[in-house]
Amino acid sequence: MPGTNLTRDEAATRAALLDVTSYSIDLDLTTGDTTFGSTTTIEFTCSQPGSSTFADLVGATVHEITLNGESIDPATAYADHRIALSGLAADNVLVVRADCTYSRTGEGLHRFVDPADDRVYLYSQFEVPDARRVYTTFEQPDLKAPFTFNVTAPTGWKVVSNSATPEPKEIAEGVSLWNFAPTKPMSTYITALVAGEYHEVQHVYRGKHGDIPLGHYCRQSLVEHLDVEELVKLTEQGFAFFEDLFDYPYPFGKYDQLYVPEYNMGAMENAGCVTLRDEYLPRSRQDRSFYEFRAEVILHEMAHMWFGDLVTMRWWDDLWLNESFAEWACYHAAVEATEFTESWVGFTNARKNWAYRQDQLPSTHPIAADNYDLQAVEVNFDGITYAKGASVLKQLVAWVGLENFLEGIRGYFKDFEFSNSEFTDLLAALEKASGRELESWAQEWLQTSGVNTLAPEFELDEDGRFTSFAVRQTAAADYPTLRRHRLGIGLYDEVEGRLVRRTSIEIDVEGAKTQVHDLIGQQQPALLLLNEGDLAYAKIRLDDRSLATVVDGLATLDDPLARALCWGAAWDMTRDAEMSATAFVTLVLSAVGSETDAFGVSRIPGYAAQAINAYSAPANRAALKATWEQGIRELFVAAEAGSDHQLSFARAYASAAHSDEALAELEGLLDGTVSFAGLAVDTDLRWLLLNSLVKAGRAGVEAIDAELARDNTISGQEHHGAALALRPTAEAKADAWASAVERDDIPNETQRSIVLAFQVFGQEEILAPYVEKYLAVADTMWEEKGTQRASTALEYLFPRPLASQQLLDRVDAWLESSPANPAAKRYVREGRADVARALAAQAKDAQG
Repeated sequence: MPGTNLTRDEAATRAALLDVTSYSIDLDLTTGDTTFGSTTTIEFTCSQPGSSTFADLVGATVHEITLNGESIDPATAYADHRIALSGLAADNVLVVRADCTYSRTGEGLHRFVDPADDRVYLYSQFEVPDARRVYTTFEQPDLKAPFTFNVTAPTGWKVVSNSATPEPKEIAEGVSLWNFAPTKPMSTYITALVAGEYHEVQHVYRGKHGDIPLGHYCRQSLVEHLDVEELVKLTEQGFAFFEDLFDYPYPFGKYDQLYVPEYNMGAMENAGCVTLRDEYLPRSRQDRSFYEFRAEVILHEMAHMWFGDLVTMRWWDDLWLNESFAEWACYHAAVEATEFTESWVGFTNARKNWAYRQDQLPSTHPIAADNYDLQAVEVNFDGITYAKGASVLKQLVAWVGLENFLEGIRGYFKDFEFSNSEFTDLLAALEKASGRELESWAQEWLQTSGVNTLAPEFELDEDGRFTSFAVRQTAAADYPTLRRHRLGIGLYDEVEGRLVRRTSIEIDVEGAKTQVHDLIGQQQPALLLLNEGDLAYAKIRLDDRSLATVVDGLATLDDPLARALCWGAAWDMTRDAEMSATAFVTLVLSAVGSETDAFGVSRIPGYAAQAINAYSAPANRAALKATWEQGIRELFVAAEAGSDHQLSFARAYASAAHSDEALAELEGLLDGTVSFAGLAVDTDLRWLLLNSLVKAGRAGVEAIDAELARDNTISGQEHHGAALALRPTAEAKADAWASAVERDDIPNETQRSIVLAFQVFGQEEILAPYVEKYLAVADTMWEEKGTQRASTALEYLFPRPLASQQLLDRVDAWLESSPANPAAKRYVREGRADVARALAAQAKDAQG
């Protein structure tokens, strides 16, 4: 039985048979707290009258089905989340009246009651296949149609969808009806409904192609945190840039951005009705990296209005193209149109590391993944889809030239507006614009897996000049493709105490070894940096002299992108057991204090903490933890009062604290007896301080409950759940396990917070029983808990702190014998790979 799955072949068969003329969807949000009324009318044509097909509707109570005026018995026609349709005419009208269920998992139509004031908020989340949880659909992206929503809801609510919000009509006491105008043709997954007691602010962007109404919405309890002036500024900068860049006016009329609670994703590109997680409206002070990333998210979703919404992939094989393009476009726009002019540096320091890690896991896949069914799609929203794809598009822009790239994109939008396309269509447009053959490029970059490593090979004369120089390219044994790379090479010298670039060149690397004749005769530099400018997607290696220069003097390198590449090389070498965890931590303590990139300052201490906890030799770990605790405290104390450095290092110190002295200092910060000029111990920092005390057994349930009383919000409840899970007792872990794995009444984001807090380095003894518990639930969790809950639990509950050969052997036996869904096994294999990598790194650290 197909269940909620849908195969690519089934979708192709249905698309060849049907053409959808329109949807009319009547939703009644006044029928109760658990279900809502959903009546869908679909008009569609059939190219082969007399044929059969099916419509999609998940988890509904179906009261009535009518096809072309003839009643169909729901008891026989509705099964396994599908409605069987037979004897189709050339022109058809399907009407389905049902009750659907509100979600607490962030899929379909999510219902949230704010604990701060008991107000009700609803929002939809439909990507990939969840519109069918709210109305009857042909749930695939290539059956586009106009949608007309008619929504009955309590009077006084805000109701927002893809079309402009109409004036409501009161149809009964306390009940009103919103009749939305038909939308442009669009796919089901980008339709949307947001309703409830939202706060609303309206502006208008007056652009060269006309006015665009801009709405911003949030919960009433977050109004004071809605920095709407900044959000409007970013939105207007984005529209001005993209309408010009794409040479195509914004296609969906108005543009609402709605900040919603308990959101599984960062944001979603619903046409004209973008939803974003309301953590982007921070309650506490955040550093610049937070605001830079928020700007990139806003620009990412806006780019989707053209790439994804206006022109949509035919099937999810080209999911990567949606996300990779929006990812590339948001960074390009941030650099060119906003204050965040060095966003590509942050991309290198943070986002690209996500891609490199994902691409080295056993679950790696081509950028253009073989998404043969919906189950395959749902596990491929990952660092390859987003960050590797964006990196490769960045390289493609360098390969064909920005203007040629944009000329191709502009023609593509005009040729496929409001319809569907495949990657071959985009490739043809880019080939036409650039005059370059790109099929072979696409094959080696998009249809193969894995990341290459580039390393310098050279010989020197007695004066230290290069007599030969080459770039050696290697690949993992399981993914042996050697690719073409556009590569910069930078030579840096020590000049008056600084590392200064002497020169740089650009070359094309191809094959196992590429000779670089331009460097022969050059004096060996203090730092030889491959991938200068970060044009290539590849791991780079530092030669011995360059590595020593980086370890001793990275802080003296002024170019932030060059520093980011050095940070990345050192981190890759640590993860690959070529640089010891101890050496990496030493590097971080010596250089992160002078780092200027916001993502570098905020993320690199986290890499150091991972090196200590996972990659250091057990015999070295206690001493390294002490070194890190003291070193990060010194950086925290020395940072400028009120600076981002101070905040980032305070957070890192709170996480690192484990000695009696450090924990006592955290207690003082929490109760106010200790203070540092410029450091506000606000809500988020209080929870972080408390968590460290809880992990160490110096605070318990009473303190956790007291903190919740101070912060009785949904965020406070999520923090509360996490803090309870951090306690170092068997009873606490048992309670947390039940909440994370067994109970279904825990909201999705609260459950996620508990899951993320469960596995704690240093609590190995009480975590030991959960190896078998984890493997037992992994057998069946995918089917029993659904995609969202299962994927979160299986990824983050894997027992990484218990890294050992014994664990690897047990997991291997499970993988061999378990009947688990392949998607579940994917997460177990990824956890196993992390443990194997950690053991190799620990062996390297033991060597010194």
